[in-house]
This record gives sequence, C-alpha cells and structure tokens, in this order.
Amino acid sequence: MLAADHCRRPQLSVGHAARVPPRKTASFGPGASGAERPRAFPCCAGGKVLDVERTSLVAETLEEMATDEDSKKLAQQLQARGQAALTREERRARQRSLESLGAPAFQSLLQDHGVSPMLRGQAKILQLNIGLYCNQACSHCHVESSPLRKEMMDRETAQRCLHLAQEAASNGALTTLDITGGAPELNSQFRYLASGARAMGLEVIDRCNLTVLLEPGQEDLVPFLAEQGIRVVASLPCYTPDNVDQQRGRGVFERSIEGLKMLNAAGYGKEGSGLQLDLVYNPNGIFLAPPQAKLQEAYKQELQDLFGISFNRLFCLNNMPIKRYADYLLRQGQLGEYLQLLVQNFNAAAAEGVMCRDTVNVSWDGRVYDCDFNQQLEMGIRLPGKPVNSLIL
Repeated sequence: MLAADHCRRPQLSVGHAARVPPRKTASFGPGASGAERPRAFPCCAGGKVLDVERTSLVAETLEEMATDEDSKKLAQQLQARGQAALTREERRARQRSLESLGAPAFQSLLQDHGVSPMLRGQAKILQLNIGLYCNQACSHCHVESSPLRKEMMDRETAQRCLHLAQEAASNGALTTLDITGGAPELNSQFRYLASGARAMGLEVIDRCNLTVLLEPGQEDLVPFLAEQGIRVVASLPCYTPDNVDQQRGRGVFERSIEGLKMLNAAGYGKEGSGLQLDLVYNPNGIFLAPPQAKLQEAYKQELQDLFGISFNRLFCLNNMPIKRYADYLLRQGQLGEYLQLLVQNFNAAAAEGVMCRDTVNVSWDGRVYDCDFNQQLEMGIRLPGKPVNSLIL
C-alpha cells in the first residue's frame, strides 16, 4: 500500500467489538504499489508560496455547521440542557462502556504493567487554553471549538498567568509555556502572553491549526512567531485532501498547505534556522495511529515530494473519546468498540510520560487542571477540604 493509505483507511463496521484484534492501525509504506499517488494542488504546486486572497474560513465553517444535522442536534442539546449536563452524561456513558467490557481499574492496569504510580512531579510546563473560539469546527475536537464559542481569556487572567509563570521560572522549574485553544492566535491576549513568556526565557509553544495564518488581520502572525522564536506545533492529520477536509472542514487542506509554505518561507522547519515546526497526526476513524517513526518518514517524503514542504518532527496522537469525538462514537454505536481498542493497546511507555505528571493546565477563566482533557471534562484539581474546580488563579 501507499504511504497515503494510512489516511484512507475505512471505518470499522458496527458490531465487531468482540472481535477487535490487538493493535488496529492504519497501514502505510512509501513507494508501495496499487494506489494512485496524490497530486499536488495548483495553489500549492512547486513549493512556492503564492499570493492568495485572504478570506476568512469562519463563514464556510458556520455554513457547514448550519447544514450539518449532527451539529444542529448538538447545538439544540446544548441550548436545552447545558454543557455541564452533557459532559456528565458523556462521562457516564464512557464508564458504562468500560464496565460492560470488563476493563480493569486504571490503577490496577498501571500495576500490572509495572508503571510507576500516577503522581505529580515538578511542574515544567504551564499550558494555557486561552479560548474556545476557532475558525474551524473539527469533527474530532475534544474542546468543541468553533466560531460560535465566545469563551476567551481576558487581560486580567492573562496577567495572572504570566505572574505565575514568572514565579515558577525564577526558581528554574518552569521551562515551557504551551498555548492552545480554540485557535489561540485569534485571542487578543495571545501575543501578550507569548512575548511575555519569551522575555522570561521560556520556550513558547503555539498549538496552531495552520488555517489561522491565512485569516484576515493575521498577516503579520508568521513574522511575529518567527521573530519571537516560538515553536509551532501544527495539526495536519493527512497529506491528502479528502480526509483532512472530512475531519477539519471544507477547504482546510489547501489552506493548511499554504500555511505550511508560509512557515517554511520564514525559516520554520529548515535545518539550522532554530525555528521548530512540528506536525501532529491523529486518525480519522476507529483505528490507532501507525508507529510514529515510520509515519514521520512517510510524511517527510510525501510533503517534500508533493509540495516542497519540510518540518522537524511528527507526533502521532490517538483521539481521546470525549466531546465531539465521543458524540460521534455514540451516534455510530462504536464507543465500546473504540474503548476496547484502547484498553487492548494500553501503552505503558506513554503512561510514564503523560502530561499530568509535569504540566499545569489553566483554562480561559483561570481555573486550574491537570491537563486539557480533564479541563474539558470539568475534572479540576481538588484541594484538601475543597470541592473540585475550586482552584482558580
């Protein structure tokens, strides 16, 4: 099969939960025969950044949301019942599925695999989710971002975050400020936070969806990122258009490729530039990601050959079954199937490196969590004698 086949794998059929074999992954392999090689697109051909009209993706995203039946149903449920009630229901559904599978308790699973107890160590990373507004509405989004979301970090909260970062950095513990969203660049506090952290000598990570680089008003975003030496970690779940647009919205693929070219032109992903550009792959279906090293090799070859794009590293992430992705699995009747797949492929090495061991996560409104996933599940850090979600900056 072609390397691109990992992007095209069909979804598994409903009702196969009892027969799910260990490690269902997508297949790939550059240079294999039997499928047509994806073509370069006119707007991206030849490795050259072209002048394209800067039109916002927001209108297209809203149009898709308005015509998508699942999006409309979710919007109605949110209005009728509220986010907190839907989150509780989702957590109960996950727990019922795990119990029906006979899945062991998580702590028992850790013990069985010889994983050290899940205890917090020194906090090295401060991750800020500075808002849920986004120009996209991706089908797998674990924070349910979209142009309809209005939750955004204000200046007062941003100032408190920088004060916390300064205190933690002064004793040499904190090394990194990780900024996410939503599309964090569309929050007016993004540049204040990023430049402030860089002035402290911290590494700054921008979790970028790439299309934001083409949004009107963001013409100087790439120069800002480069001048500040900000590391860009960008989502690109495939290097062919069909699955990217299916997962992330119509027209996202071509805009993403153009965004990558803009970053390359500024020096990102180029040897010796010191500007780090990492990509993130996540599956588009009920299967797990292929081995990271081999998929990185395929990405590097295909993106260079097709579009003249270079980058530093690829990270493979499997989808967390919460929020939009959980809604999708529930509608398809495949939540149990996917959870079984995750349980059967428990990765002890990954458990040793989970973010809650060395990361503190802060939401747009200043609430403190172990990680971005727990934030979305409203599972805040519990202080002795205090209720959950009581820790606020």
